[in-house]
Parts: sequence; C-alpha cells; structure tokens
Amino acid sequence: MAAVDGAYDCVAKTPMGDQNGVLTVISSGDGFHGTFAGMMGSLDVAEGKVDGNKLRWKMNMTLPMPMTLECEAEVNGDSITGTMQLGAFGTAGFSGTRRA
Repeated sequence: MAAVDGAYDCVAKTPMGDQNGVLTVISSGDGFHGTFAGMMGSLDVAEGKVDGNKLRWKMNMTLPMPMTLECEAEVNGDSITGTMQLGAFGTAGFSGTRRA
C-alpha cells in the first residue's frame, strides 16, 4: 500500500457552505483511482496522478450543474490538504484525516 492510499474524511469549504465527503485513494504506480462520496452523491476520480505525496485529479460533477472539478492535494502522515477548482465559482480548499 502506498503512503497516499486510504479513505479520508474531508471537509471542503465551498461557496455553498461546508461539504463533507469521503475521498478514497487507491494508487497504482504513478496513477490512482477512487471516489469522492458526499452529500451530492459519489464522484469518480479521473486522470488521477501520484507524485510522491502529492495527488492531482479531476472529477466530473453533474449536479447541481455540470462542471469539471480540478483537484490537487498533499498527504502528510494521516492528513490531507488541497484545493478544488470549481469552474466559475473559484477555488475551494479542503482538508481531511485518513480513517484508521
């Protein structure tokens, strides 16, 4: 298991308020797949890239409006912090803790 693998309980600070979700990371070489499951349903990770303890990926959201979220994060121990580009809505920061 890579240092970035796991399920993280996350909170994203979005213009629509705090969004809670679980980010699952399953790495394979320099890529990864997984999901972000929250109040808006589950979004699949697309184009996931792993560079050491840094992650980059996209998610295609359909509700409440179609939008591609561009995400990057860094894992330090059991903590993850990062940003999500929300198209016209700017950038949301998020942070989380890996489940034991």
